[in-house]
Amino acid sequence: MKSNRSLSMLIFLVVLGAGLAFAYATHERGKGPDWQFCAVIAASLAAAILLASSVQVADQWDRAVVLRLGQFHALKGPGLFLIIPIIDAIPYWLDTRVITTAFKAEKTLTKDTVPVDVDAVLFWKIIDPKKAALDVADYRSAISWASQTALRDVIGKTVLADMLEGRDKISGQLQKIIDERTEPWGINVISVEVKDVLIPSTLEDAMSMQAQAERERQARVILGDSERQVAEKFAEAAKSYERNPVALHLRAMNMLYEGLKENATIVIVPSTAVESMALGGLAGMTALTMGIGQERAAVAKAEAVPGGKPSGPPPLEVG
Repeated sequence: MKSNRSLSMLIFLVVLGAGLAFAYATHERGKGPDWQFCAVIAASLAAAILLASSVQVADQWDRAVVLRLGQFHALKGPGLFLIIPIIDAIPYWLDTRVITTAFKAEKTLTKDTVPVDVDAVLFWKIIDPKKAALDVADYRSAISWASQTALRDVIGKTVLADMLEGRDKISGQLQKIIDERTEPWGINVISVEVKDVLIPSTLEDAMSMQAQAERERQARVILGDSERQVAEKFAEAAKSYERNPVALHLRAMNMLYEGLKENATIVIVPSTAVESMALGGLAGMTALTMGIGQERAAVAKAEAVPGGKPSGPPPLEVG
């Protein structure tokens, strides 16, 4: 990170401008030779550089690591602070905000020997700038490599099914492993999010076929269970009709009526059903004749209209 140089530049310009004005004023009055004029300008330039270098400004989220003669001196910031030019140096400006780092593992074998590509994101922040600056050479690169190796270790210990279904569990394991590795560097891992798990296309097709077969099996099981329940209800109804012949007869008449009201003129009923449902009796024939009579009346009314034609098939003849 770079420091805010606006104030330093302003101080540099002010000091240099004041030195130049003083040198010009003394030269115009004739109080000194030309070499003295050049010396004043040089001194003004040196003073401006030293003052501008000694004044530093750190943003709210920045921390400056100050080394004095090569040794750690202090952490400065945020805000305005002073250093001794030449003696003090600022090798690192550290950002203490939450930082995101994307990392991934390609063609890594799972516990059941399936190659997968996994993409993840790491959220971390610096909690000890001194350790981050002094204990590791490049903390950003170190975090990236630590995250990748941890991801490969977790993938190698996890089967594919658990990886596809339990991303939260994998994220928790990664966070714990990476946090243990980066804690000595003064870095805290906030969370790890697994974005995507990519598997080979051939395996995707096989898993799709497996899921389809599983759904079909469940559908057949549900259909068979439904048929069993219907059969049980039919058995209960049969027992009720066996003890009550009148109810069976009414049910038969209702079925016949439902068939006739849908513009049907011919109803084919097995002889066994006629005997068991008592449709061959007087009541059954009466209901059938009433339905046929209504149909014939509708046909006669259509023929009475000039050019009219019956809309349905010829009436049923009852001998």
